[in-house]
Amino acid sequence: MGDPKFSRKTYDTPSHPWQGERIKAEAEVVRAFGLKNKTEVWKAQTILRNLRKQSRDLQARLRTGDAQAKKEADALLAKCGRLGFLASDANLNDILALKDEDVLSRRLQTIVFEKGYASTIKQARQMIAHGHIFMNGHRVTVPGYLVTRAEESSIEFNPASPFTDEMHPMRISAEQAAANAAIKAKAEEEQAAAEAAAAKADAEEAGITIEDGAQ
Repeated sequence: MGDPKFSRKTYDTPSHPWQGERIKAEAEVVRAFGLKNKTEVWKAQTILRNLRKQSRDLQARLRTGDAQAKKEADALLAKCGRLGFLASDANLNDILALKDEDVLSRRLQTIVFEKGYASTIKQARQMIAHGHIFMNGHRVTVPGYLVTRAEESSIEFNPASPFTDEMHPMRISAEQAAANAAIKAKAEEEQAAAEAAAAKADAEEAGITIEDGAQ
C-alpha cells in the first residue's frame, strides 16, 4: 500500500520525451482547456487508457460467456454515464471511441466556464482556486475535479463571493455567455464534419462503398 504521506503518481508520462506532433497537440489542449501544465493532460489520458483497457478486457470475457463480466460491464458503463463521458444507452465500444477532450470537458473548470460564470477559461480556474465556486453547498477549490451529472446542476457562486453581485465588473453578461456557447457549438460541429470527411476519405481509399456498409 505504501506510506500515505508519499502518494503515488496518478498518471503515466509519455514513453518518449521528444515527439514534435505530440508536444504540439498537448500544447493546443492545454491552451484550449486553460490547464496549468501538461500533467493535467496526462492525467486525462491515463483515465481514458484505464477505461479502454477495462472495456477491451470485458469484451473478451463476454465473448467467453463470463456472467461476472456482464455485471462489471454494466458497472463500467454506469460509471461512464455518471461522470458524463457517455450517454445512458452507450456500449463498451463507445468507451473505445472516447477522446481526451471527453474527459477534460467534465472538469469543474470547464463546466464553470461553459455555464457562463467566467468570461474566460483561465478566469474560471482562478475563481475556483480562490473559493468563489460552490458545489452541493460546499466550496470546491480543485479545478480538475471531475463533475458528475448529478453534481453539475448544483454548481453556483459562493454566497459570500462578490461575484454574486450581477453588477460586478468581472461578471460575464448573458450575451457573452450565449456567444461562448455558440462558438463552442460551431467548433464541435466543424470537428464532427472534419472527422466525417476524414472517415469518408479513408473508406474511399480502401474501396469501401455505402452498399458494402449496408450489407
